[in-house]
Amino acid sequence: MPPIRDKFTIHSKAVVCQDVELKGDITIGAADSGSSEGTIVHPKATIFAIAGPIVIGAGCIIEEGAIIVNRRKEVMRIGDDNLFEIGCRVESPSIGNFNTISARARIHHTVRISSYCVIGAACLVVPAEDEILDEYTVIYGPAAERRTWSGRGKVQEADLRRKHADYLKEMLPKFNRLRRGDGT
Repeated sequence: MPPIRDKFTIHSKAVVCQDVELKGDITIGAADSGSSEGTIVHPKATIFAIAGPIVIGAGCIIEEGAIIVNRRKEVMRIGDDNLFEIGCRVESPSIGNFNTISARARIHHTVRISSYCVIGAACLVVPAEDEILDEYTVIYGPAAERRTWSGRGKVQEADLRRKHADYLKEMLPKFNRLRRGDGT
């Protein structure tokens, strides 16, 4: 297998710490998405585009210890305003908008996530065959039980996430060196 060529494209409004592990063809805070909010990548996050490229939309928050891996040849597309919490591992080839992947959750490459889904803390989502999660799906508990969220409170959730992002944009550069999109 040929070595993985690093190519990082980081949008000007994105905040990506220097201490992030990036490998492969990665676009962070895609400029073609409608939102003007920048994506935030905490220190110690890992994003590996092993087989195909990864395109991360605007307004996403990727916390420390989160691991995002693309093992497929196709482009891994992550939509806007997603939250990847501490220690989660995501290999899903397609993720919609406004999803929350909670701490230590693991998502297998056979799952495609639509929008407004919540994967609970430490949940393991590994279906035997390809699956697409419907919008507003919530996976929770040690047995990875499922239910459908009514959507109530999504405006408040979006406001809270925006405030979280504003706080991080102000604080992360004070205590961490930032990375630019030229492969450095």
